[in-house]
Amino acid sequence: MSVSTAVERKTSDANSAEIALTVNGRASHLDLDLRTSLLDALREHLHLTGTKKGCDHGQCGACTVLINGRRINSCLTLAVMHEGDDILTIEGLGSPSALHPLQAAFVDHDGFQCGYCTPGQICSAVGMLAEVKAGWPSHVTADVASPQVALTDGEIRERMSGNICRCAAYPNIVAAIREVAEGGRR
Repeated sequence: MSVSTAVERKTSDANSAEIALTVNGRASHLDLDLRTSLLDALREHLHLTGTKKGCDHGQCGACTVLINGRRINSCLTLAVMHEGDDILTIEGLGSPSALHPLQAAFVDHDGFQCGYCTPGQICSAVGMLAEVKAGWPSHVTADVASPQVALTDGEIRERMSGNICRCAAYPNIVAAIREVAEGGRR
């Protein structure tokens, strides 16, 4: 749905609209200010607090979610822009009794310290592995003509460079991603 369509369906306030978001497979109807970021809609209106607000400028990656399978910084996009999209947050990846393979690998490899960046790191890693599977090259891909990307540690680090970990758990994050990429977890 476009922003103009949402404006046409506006509520009594000219700056708000009722929108429908599909988050983690569940549809929700929200009356939102048109300027509400997707991050704020997730945290403040849907109470999905796994997605973190770090810098609120798209520089740290703590707010990374998946939109139609692609990773995006939810602080940089408006909620109204994602009506009709499939939004996946860390809460939708797995459950405490059935962790997503990347969640389990992060635990096993101690790919977190304080844990604040972890939800964004994991969502970004899920999106990144899908990009690799699709054959999308990165800035450091050695052979951009190759249909298959060689997932070296440098390739993982480059692809995850938009996600900052202030505790410096990077070697463990790379190890967790590598394990899943190599089929160590299913």
